[in-house]
Order: sequence, then C-alpha cells, then structure tokens
Amino acid sequence: MGKNHRIAVLSDTHGLLRPEVVQILKTCEAILHGGDIDSRGVLDEMERIAPVYAVRGNGDKEWAEGMAEELEITLFGLRIYMIHNRKAGKWNPEKTDLVICGHSHKYEEKTMDGVHFLNPGSCGPRRFRLPVTMAVLEVEEGTGSWNIEKIDLAGKKESAAGPIGLAEGNLKQAVEIILKEMKAGRKVEAIAAGLGAEREFVEQVCRIYVTHPGVDAQGIVNKMEVSALFGHDREH
Repeated sequence: MGKNHRIAVLSDTHGLLRPEVVQILKTCEAILHGGDIDSRGVLDEMERIAPVYAVRGNGDKEWAEGMAEELEITLFGLRIYMIHNRKAGKWNPEKTDLVICGHSHKYEEKTMDGVHFLNPGSCGPRRFRLPVTMAVLEVEEGTGSWNIEKIDLAGKKESAAGPIGLAEGNLKQAVEIILKEMKAGRKVEAIAAGLGAEREFVEQVCRIYVTHPGVDAQGIVNKMEVSALFGHDREH
C-alpha cells in the first residue's frame, strides 16, 4: 500500500476562512477551491498553507480578473476538472475522473457516465438551513485509488439562526429589513454584510422592489426564487 495524499476540497467561502477549516487545510498537500472566494485575502491565506487550484465564481469580481473559470489538472494520477457552476462545464468523460464544482452551497456526490461529481458545499458564512461542509480527497500513491471524506462543520458550537433568523426561513422579516436599509441609502454589499445574508439575495430583493412599484415585503417573497435560495433541486 502506497502513501495516501490528502487534498482539501472547498467552495463558496464568500470571504470567510474559518479557523477549523484552516486546521484541516494544514493536513493536506493541495487545496482545490470551487469558486466564490470573494476575497483576495482568503486566497492568499490558503496559498500560504499549500498549493491552491481555484476557479473563478460568479461572486469573484474585479479582484479575480484573469482567474480561470475552468481548470483541468492531474494530481497524484487523479484527473480533475473544475468549474464553479457545473451546468456551464464542458469536460471530456474519457479524460476526467472527477468533476469539482460549487455554486449551490449544497453538498453533493454522484456518478454519471463513469465520471464522479463532487460539490463540497459551502464552508463560508452559513446560508439559511444549509450545513457548513467541505471535503478531503485521499489518493493512494501507486494504485490511483481514491476516496472522498465529507466533513460537516455544523457541530462547531455555531448558532444556526443567523442575525435575523434566516436559517428558520423568515424571509419576510429579512426582506423588510433589507427594504428599510435600502431606503436609508445603504449599498447592497453593506446590507448583506450587516445581515449575514448572501449578496445575491439582497440584490434580488432590491431588483424586485425597483421593478414592481408598490410591492410590499410579502409580495417580494412571493416573487422570489425561493427554491433556488434554499438550494432545492437545482442550482441558482
């Protein structure tokens, strides 16, 4: 039996690199990030720990200009294709063992046409009811055999409620606060940071309010893509 190589797989950190995640990264020889890093500082911190292979996500703005949107790499004999949103990917099944993606904040593993797919979920800020997860790949030297360990960080003494109860799905309350902050002239990024909410969520609330004059908080909730926000059945 050869040496086992450990590879950390994470995605959608959205500006937050948790201390417990850092400790896991330090046990690995390489780090794969599926996008939506949201911060050059987070990327720099990971690069100080181990070599990083990362793709650009829809939340990685000007600072990530020039970052690859897809990667094809081989690590310890394992052929890996990386893309933030799996639906936008174009991999060659004959040359790919594993596809790594992100975007949905929802952990998922499945095999299709001989290719294994891994979405490690999100280990950044907690989003609604979704767990906080990442994964570690172990590749056996010489044999090429590999396995995936799912790591659930939800039990790390963290409140699932969030600043405004988003984990309980109290969308109307969240929308009411966002509208109040928006009318006070606060920017989307500031509102999202203050509420512990996704920027895309705040943007959607503001967009519906502007394009539907007179709509109230409940009306906005009714028009929102709630299934996408909660990661049900499809990626947003």
